[in-house]
Amino acid sequence: MIDMSWLGPAIDARPLFAGQQAAFVALLEDLRPDDWDRATACPGWSVKDIAAHVLGDHVGRLSMLRDGYQVLGPREGEAFTAFIDRINDEWVTAARRISPPLLIDQLATVGEQVVAYWQTIDPGALGLPVSWAGPEPHPAWLDAARDFTEYWTHHQQICDATGQPGLDDPGYAGPVIDTFMRALPHTLREVSAPEGTSLQVIVTGPGAGAWTCTRGAERWGLERRPEDAPDASLELDTDTAWRLCTRGIDPGTAAGRARATGDPRLTEAALQIVSIIWTPSSGT
Repeated sequence: MIDMSWLGPAIDARPLFAGQQAAFVALLEDLRPDDWDRATACPGWSVKDIAAHVLGDHVGRLSMLRDGYQVLGPREGEAFTAFIDRINDEWVTAARRISPPLLIDQLATVGEQVVAYWQTIDPGALGLPVSWAGPEPHPAWLDAARDFTEYWTHHQQICDATGQPGLDDPGYAGPVIDTFMRALPHTLREVSAPEGTSLQVIVTGPGAGAWTCTRGAERWGLERRPEDAPDASLELDTDTAWRLCTRGIDPGTAAGRARATGDPRLTEAALQIVSIIWTPSSGT
């Protein structure tokens, strides 16, 4: 059996999908006509474009994992992140032909199938890599949690653009932040430190929690617990944490909102955390 304990304890996001799906459809149904064209945190994408992107994610998820159908891949010499950015843009451009009512209808129908799909998985089975956590295969629970955080993030981006309250309840924000923190061991992979060196990240607010990343013999490993005397500590509020992890804000902005103590090499490295597939020119 492959040891995945360095990722920290499993997160079961499966019970959260139905509530987020219902809230997302309700959010879209309540939008005014002019809301659909509002700019969002995703460069070049409107509210409607983000909704279409979510539909594309749903279609891709069901086709690949439920139906075993995958025909797209990177072109020769194309980096994986560039491939993802390209197919996302191609889908969104094509989906601009879809009217808002039809888009809502498709999201309601296909989204329910995504909710149902995630209830069928074996959380402990090894599945696809979650690239921001590392290149190796990861347990299906992390893939499910990653999927949930993407839908939640896009929900929040639409709320930001339209002035609506987001899904900030701890029952949603807590698992999202917990999932995002699973990028810490991979984020620190190039930081050399003696075995036993520890970095603590504390998040305050609706996603409150403490995570400790410790250097082991082979790699950094994560535990969800506070550390009495860490070599470095970084404290962020929930809003700063999720926006940093999804690159809604940059590390410099996050640093200005954070409280950092101890070894600055560790805290500065931790502020580079990214918990999405991301390139500097994208925001998706």
